[in-house]
Amino acid sequence: QVQLVESGGGLVQAGGSLRLSCAASGRTFSSYAMGWFRQAPGKERDFVAAISRSGRSTYYADSVKGRFSVSRDNAQNAVYLQMNSLKPEDTAVYYCAAVSSPYDSNWYVRRYEYDYWGQGTQVTVSS
Repeated sequence: QVQLVESGGGLVQAGGSLRLSCAASGRTFSSYAMGWFRQAPGKERDFVAAISRSGRSTYYADSVKGRFSVSRDNAQNAVYLQMNSLKPEDTAVYYCAAVSSPYDSNWYVRRYEYDYWGQGTQVTVSS
């Protein structure tokens, strides 16, 4: 069982930056691949970024590639999402998610692949 708690959301102007954090409970964090998703009002929850359990492999949605960066610290049981050059269309509730992975370098992009979810943190980008 893994419990996830996101933090770091807020209000920022377009072009600004935010760093989201996701703190995980449990002693087996390094066995979980992690992902970030976001959901804007009236829209589906969409994939943003994923990172393998080792942290050596990452993958991004086209909409955030080159602007966002995902990382993790297995010693601290945490995963991060650095968001730069933010746009108003990045406004959403951001969720982190975890899935137990048998492979060191695999990442996952589909919602149904993830077993555990945080409660979300609001990111609002003003124009």
